[in-house]
Amino acid sequence: MSSVTQTTTEQTTAPVTTEGGDHEKFAHYVAKDKVVESAVAGTPLVALCGKVWVPSRDPSKFPVCPECQEIYNSLPKGG
Repeated sequence: MSSVTQTTTEQTTAPVTTEGGDHEKFAHYVAKDKVVESAVAGTPLVALCGKVWVPSRDPSKFPVCPECQEIYNSLPKGG
């Protein structure tokens, strides 16, 4: 089974999550099919690193979350 991901970033006003740390400074990997659903319905996404948020920014303006990148790199390729 293949896994497709897409990078997206978190919302800075009224965040869904209350966890601390540097998650808000990064673009995160999430399931690609969930990005459209989140954009249409405003449902929160869960990144590979566990970050939960409703995205609202251009992910290309942020560095990729190192934890998401590490997890993504460890996933099986192809499929």
